[in-house]
Formats: sequence, structure tokens, C-alpha cells
Amino acid sequence: MAPDLTREEFADGIETLHRRLSAMGQLALGLVEDALVAFYACDAQAARAAMTADDEIDRIDVEIEQHAVELLTAAAATCITVAPATIRQLLTVVKVNNEVERIADAGGEIAALAAVADAGQRDLPATTRVMTNSVVGLMRDAMRAFARQDADVARVVLASEHVVEGFKARILRTAEQRVAAGAMSVDAAFNLQELVSHCMFIADHCTNIAEQVIYMQTGLIVRHTDEQWVERPSAEEP
Repeated sequence: MAPDLTREEFADGIETLHRRLSAMGQLALGLVEDALVAFYACDAQAARAAMTADDEIDRIDVEIEQHAVELLTAAAATCITVAPATIRQLLTVVKVNNEVERIADAGGEIAALAAVADAGQRDLPATTRVMTNSVVGLMRDAMRAFARQDADVARVVLASEHVVEGFKARILRTAEQRVAAGAMSVDAAFNLQELVSHCMFIADHCTNIAEQVIYMQTGLIVRHTDEQWVERPSAEEP
């Protein structure tokens, strides 16, 4: 990147990274969806195909991080004045990049579970599909909020996380009861626990993305209390 970077070129560079990361988010969403389909179908071949997408996402993750560093280095060398909102946008790209990469890792773990699944996993608590569908919807909304820089959609994501937590508790309770009654094998229950844990992990990272979108658009820091999500001024705000 040229050392005589202008403010316009800096902003254009961030926009390019934003578009690249939005596309990476769609790849990660596809990975999670494919991994879940493979899990429910006990399809080892489809699971292995899903896992290959994680390698591509890892490559893009490194590429985005490197370009972000190059952009900051060029800006520092040129000593250009950058607005706080522009800095927030770049910081958000770097942080969301990490969140998406970790979501993709969780999708890869779900695919790995599917690769060793057996027919015993087909008889899962009905709430399982409801939970996994909810997580996919949560991720879709989180990536839409980031791509469109939409704080309102991000707030919808934050408001939905507790629903996923409730599904997890119900699923694990049902699994415990089935194991105790001899209606579910220990192996199937273990795989189910792994699945819902990975899904909860994905949901957590989706809320992290939503927090970053709100910060990017408003400069407010989002914190979770016992009752609700709270938006507070950051140190940069008066």
C-alpha cells in the first residue's frame, strides 16, 4: 500500500475489508448450515465436505487481518487525521473477523460430530431442531446487521440470545431423562451435549458481533446485566 495514503483511500480500504468480511460471514453461515444438515442426516461425506470450508475461512481471516495491519501502518506513516467513526469501523472489522472465524471453527466441530454420527442420533429431542434453527437465524441476523451496519437488527440479535439458552437447558434436561430411562445411549447424549454447546458458542459470538455493530454505529459500549443489555458511552464519547 502506498505510503502517501489519503483519508479517502483509508476509508475505501476499510470499506473493501468490510465487504470481504461480509462475504466471509456468508461462507461461515453456509458452513454451519451444511454441518447441521450433515449432523441430522448422519452423513459423513457431507460432513467432510462442510469441514473443507473452514480452511477457506481461515485463509480469508488471515488475509483480512494482514490488510487491516497494512492499512493502519500506511495511515500512521502518512499521519493522516481520521475521524473516530472511521476508526471504530476498522476496529469493528478486526474484532468481527475474529468472531466469524471462531464461529466457523464451531461449525467445523459440528461437522466433525456428524462425521462420526450413527443412526442413534436421529431420535433427538424435538427442541433440538428448534434450537439449531434459532441459532442459524441468529447468525443470519448478526451477519445482516454487520453487512448493513444496522444497529436495530443488532439489537434484535441481543434480545434473542436468551431464547437459545432456554432451548439448551430443555434439551439437556430431556437427554438426562432419556438416558436415565434407557431410551438414549450415553454416546448419543454426549454427542447431543456437544452439539448444543457448539450452538451456544455460536450464539454467544453472534451477540458479540451485534455488540460490535452497535459500537460501530453509535460509539456506545454494550454490556449485559442480570436483566437486560445496556448501552453505555465509551471513553471517546463526551
